[in-house]
Amino acid sequence: MEQQTFWQKAWHWFKYFGSLFIIGLLLRYLVFTPFYVDGPSMEPNFHNKEYMLISKLSYRLHEPHRGDPIVFRPPIAPRDTWIKRIIGLPGEEITIKDGKIYINGKLLKEDYLSDDIKTLFSDSTTPYQIKLKNDQYFLMGDNRESSYDSRDIGPVPKINIVGKAWIVLFPPQDIRLPGSGQSQVIAQ
Repeated sequence: MEQQTFWQKAWHWFKYFGSLFIIGLLLRYLVFTPFYVDGPSMEPNFHNKEYMLISKLSYRLHEPHRGDPIVFRPPIAPRDTWIKRIIGLPGEEITIKDGKIYINGKLLKEDYLSDDIKTLFSDSTTPYQIKLKNDQYFLMGDNRESSYDSRDIGPVPKINIVGKAWIVLFPPQDIRLPGSGQSQVIAQ
């Protein structure tokens, strides 16, 4: 058996680690991206200082769904990334009145929130109402009293969506696959 020289071995290891590095970069920029939760706007489902991976591939394979926790770039601060939940889908009419959310006139039931949660907006004397365009999503934090979201900044275009929350990695006791929240529009 022929013995390899130092440079042949070095070249072999360089190709091996170089390939791993390139694969890692491709995964990081095309498939997953890290995200750090900053603030209480998604409590009780996501907590301040949680570290997670976002699937950038999800919405290349299918359209976003109501209830999905997503990371997006807010139109008012396009260099930032925020996490919120999809409440309204393109073309829908969103109404907030009496502490409840209605989609096209039907009550929205959100299983990921306690039934006693009230959804309000700054002018609670009149109902909030908005019709989404064909590329817009209405996003809200789960902590409705402490969330700056579509009630304040308006709808978010699909192009601003970075990806779907995929896995929480830190702190270790909170490791989980959050998945989509269950929400459904129900007739009254």
